[in-house]
Amino acid sequence: MDNDIKKTLEALRNGDISVDEALLTIKKQPFEDIGFAKVDLHRAIRQGAPEVIYGAGKTPEQIVKILDVMKDNGVPTILVTRLSAEQAKQVSLKHEMDYRTDARIGIIGKMPEPSGIGTIVVATGGTSDIPVAEEAALTAEVHGNRVTRLYDVGVAGLHRTLSHMDDIMSASVIVAIAGMEGALASVIGGLADCPVIAVPTSVGYGASFNGLSALLAMLNSCASGVSVVNIDNGFGAGYLASMINHMETKK
Repeated sequence: MDNDIKKTLEALRNGDISVDEALLTIKKQPFEDIGFAKVDLHRAIRQGAPEVIYGAGKTPEQIVKILDVMKDNGVPTILVTRLSAEQAKQVSLKHEMDYRTDARIGIIGKMPEPSGIGTIVVATGGTSDIPVAEEAALTAEVHGNRVTRLYDVGVAGLHRTLSHMDDIMSASVIVAIAGMEGALASVIGGLADCPVIAVPTSVGYGASFNGLSALLAMLNSCASGVSVVNIDNGFGAGYLASMINHMETKK
């Protein structure tokens, strides 16, 4: 796994740095306490990706201070999720940010080149599921993955799904996002030879219970290889898909 510790050890092996310099790099404080938050600076070392900032419930000032710490410690690309437009406006006064309105995501820094073993497909049942899908797709891209988006390919018109069989069969991971009855995950799970991550959304009429119907349907899928994350949790799906898509790089 390509991380700071590995790079430090390789630099030591190549004679680019001394033993003391390598030791100092590894011994740096694993988190920084800024009062209202303890910013995890060793997340990338442990998990292969830096800490992600969950924007909901935080003030713009708190987000800015967390970003200050992460940037000061050399984090090249930072993801802020569930960020409102007003929060983004305030944070952008201090940090240059690429804000994606649909996904409610802010990206600070340069997008990395894809480093995963294959392509992650993000598919939605309908257009109304796109905000959750964009959260998943952007999360995967920020973590170094190539993403193919297949939007509005739900079971109400199954021919739309089947028209993308090449993408489905060549994917290394598929994120299937749907509200209503959540059937898309089972259909794709029955077609694909890769892991499928199902994301129920809160899209639907009254008896969908804000996504609970889709959640239960996906949990009860008869298709093998389908796992399920929480309702509207595009971030969790995109992050898990990235971890799966980078497994071979551990060898």
